[in-house]
Amino acid sequence: MNKFTRCLTGICLGVTFVCMVAAQEQSQGNMSIPKVLQITREYTKPGKAGLIHEQKESVFVQAMARAKWPTYYLGMTSLSGKQRALFLTQYASFEAWEKDSAAVAKNGALSAALDRAGMADGELLDSTDQGVFIFREEMSLRPRSDLSPMRFMEVSVFHVRPGHDKEWSELVKIVNAAYGKGVPEAHWGCFQEIYGGEGGTYIFFTGRKSLAEIDRGAQEDKQFAAAMGEDGMKKLDELFAAAVESSQQQLFQIDARMSYVAPEWIKADPEFWKPKAVSAVGTANAEDKKANP
Repeated sequence: MNKFTRCLTGICLGVTFVCMVAAQEQSQGNMSIPKVLQITREYTKPGKAGLIHEQKESVFVQAMARAKWPTYYLGMTSLSGKQRALFLTQYASFEAWEKDSAAVAKNGALSAALDRAGMADGELLDSTDQGVFIFREEMSLRPRSDLSPMRFMEVSVFHVRPGHDKEWSELVKIVNAAYGKGVPEAHWGCFQEIYGGEGGTYIFFTGRKSLAEIDRGAQEDKQFAAAMGEDGMKKLDELFAAAVESSQQQLFQIDARMSYVAPEWIKADPEFWKPKAVSAVGTANAEDKKANP
């Protein structure tokens, strides 16, 4: 397997993270690809992950549900890399994000609940950060909008060398064409970070119904290589070396107790999306959360 396919293994045959209703203007149940995606990362202190963190996060979810808030978010916890949780919130535009934040500020009960939840949750955290991304349709391949059946998420991040955007665009175009031809089931979505991180950062999301899907990656690599041909693979390696400064791939498990999702998701699979409440772990003096820090 060459350098490029090693880095992209897993972002193919996936789906982009985009299955929740976005801004307030959108009606419940409408599934769309977000134009703006906010990602909040919470790095937990040693020994403070698992059930104790789920319990703190679940109070955010409860507060959002009581307020019947129309903006949803997805929470997930790391299975690789540093111990952390991700919270992904989508918006139809930056204006929609602004309106949502203003509406939260005007809702005294919800704001107070989120503040109390944040203080309690903060006791478990080592650090937090946020990134803001925009959807890159031309770098995505047949992205799907419904992630409600997914239970795991692969996150692949690429940092493009300064001044090498042309090579990067050509690289992605070639990959899209080869997977579109050689692997008909392939789907992925690409987002570019514009605030909160290094310039030239692109992120790919892949939803997985089970980890068994990853076991099939070797066969998909062969299909991809066959579609590329020997000369195409050589060209791909050259473009990757010229354009990509660094890359990494991480695996996360979607956590229903940390997620505030649309009623349609819950109705479709209540056993997963509406789990029994987490037993209190320690002192729970918080109220509840959304991924809009």
